[in-house]
Amino acid sequence: MFLTITTTGTAERPATDLGFLLHKHPDKAQRFSTSHGTAHVLYPEATAEQCTAALLLEVDPVALVRRGRGKGRGGAPDSALAQYVNDRPYAASSLLATALSAVFSSALRGQCKARPELPERALPLRIEVPALPARGGAALVERLFTPLGWQVTAEPVPLDEEFPRWGDSRYVRLVLEGELRLADALRHLYVLLPVLDDAKHYWVAPDEVDKLLRSGEGWLEHHPEQRLITNRYLARRWSLTRSALERLELARLAETDDTQAEEIDNAVGEPAAELMEGEMRGEGDAGGAGGERGEGDGSPENPVPLAVRRREAILDALRGVEAARVVDLGCGQGQLLAALLKEARFTEIVGVDVSMRALNEAARRLRLDRMPERQSARLKLTQGALTYTDSRLTGYDAAVLSEVIEHVDPPRLPALEHAVFGAARPKAVVVTTPNVEYNVRWETLPAGRMRHGDHRFEWTREEFRAWAGQVAERHGYTVEFRPVGPEDPEVGPPTQLALFRIGAQGGGDGTGTRGTERVDRTTVTRTATETRTATGAGAATGAAAATAAATATAAKEAAA
Repeated sequence: MFLTITTTGTAERPATDLGFLLHKHPDKAQRFSTSHGTAHVLYPEATAEQCTAALLLEVDPVALVRRGRGKGRGGAPDSALAQYVNDRPYAASSLLATALSAVFSSALRGQCKARPELPERALPLRIEVPALPARGGAALVERLFTPLGWQVTAEPVPLDEEFPRWGDSRYVRLVLEGELRLADALRHLYVLLPVLDDAKHYWVAPDEVDKLLRSGEGWLEHHPEQRLITNRYLARRWSLTRSALERLELARLAETDDTQAEEIDNAVGEPAAELMEGEMRGEGDAGGAGGERGEGDGSPENPVPLAVRRREAILDALRGVEAARVVDLGCGQGQLLAALLKEARFTEIVGVDVSMRALNEAARRLRLDRMPERQSARLKLTQGALTYTDSRLTGYDAAVLSEVIEHVDPPRLPALEHAVFGAARPKAVVVTTPNVEYNVRWETLPAGRMRHGDHRFEWTREEFRAWAGQVAERHGYTVEFRPVGPEDPEVGPPTQLALFRIGAQGGGDGTGTRGTERVDRTTVTRTATETRTATGAGAATGAAAATAAATATAAKEAAA
């Protein structure tokens, strides 16, 4: 097996810097023992203007067969001849990828102690592989390397040059040219050589997922052939492929959101002590695990949990707009999905959450793997971020944001608004959120504390109505407000619900707001402040105030 890496340079930046990056001196020919043969590194050319490093891997196919007990490509026990006559000594495969990792390990990691600034420098590179097995042909080679910034030349190798009618073999002569960091180039080769060969010479264990994600960091999560690469690299082991794809999607969302993957995948956490106690009393946040202990009869001794009341209110709203295709945005562990599945009127149900842990827990709770086929055909679980547009979410009758908006940082609310009301644009949207004024009625909730540790804000009724009214006006919806839970004459209900509809009037009880009405923000802000002062609801935090200010600014811009 043979591979060359060539770069050019100048007197100020000599091409022989390649030796520093590879940690192999250009004046020496070196050999290394690997688990599958002997690797040689030599420099056919090493001048300031041009430098070429070559990796030659000598493989003993007989030794491989004996050590591997006949396993691997060309080594099945019932094909004895193929164990001795095969392409392993010549064609680049996972054997060469393993040699790259062993011989150029520091270069793969982007490390250079002697010249620490070199690894971050993009170099003009030319990589040649004379014999590359490509299951999928030259077209697949181009689809894999071109999105990574390479200019690709993949020349099919004929089966026999003297008999052109026999056609081409599955091998190509590969030339890659581009200006990239050397570490990135080596990581591309490390992953894609075995992908093109579509075979691995060793057993693929779960740790291969970590190797793939480590080498694919920064490019694989955005690659258009991500699924094919992942599936082939992991030898078509579906459980490993699914795990890798989930982690890649999480990495992509984290990068887009400028945060850490661990912070995004936090939807399945232990609720706070006060949340658990509140849910047991019928009070709490849908994000927790409570609200499933029995629906109660509404008596003081056995109250109906607030989570149950919330789901009932959402279902009533969906029935009222005659929705059949519903998407639950921020579905969490699937409590609302379970309720939707119980009613045949909802023919298509989609649960969306940024956390794969939450989606996996939802699938487990819903027993998706044991669900009857007709039932499971109605349900789909999808990973996605609600602050980014997603074409998969367009065209639905209704979308639900149940106890979601308060988990979004105030500066990101306009992005969520655009993604849901502007891009997805369902016929109806149901939004529920806590009413911060009601918090004073809960003895177990300390003053100034919000109902859940992950809440970025909690709104008063006036703040929620102001936000919803402006959203409706900007996107051509009307909005109707409904209380959820027991309504206190002074501080209102524990949860507030807004029902947005396209081309419909508000409710006949006077609570509807026309999407074309203007909202007087000065009055709204003053009223909200007076309400918080009168009720002592200090839990309307600075974040909520910032959100109100941002909403006011957006309203002024829209009016202008």
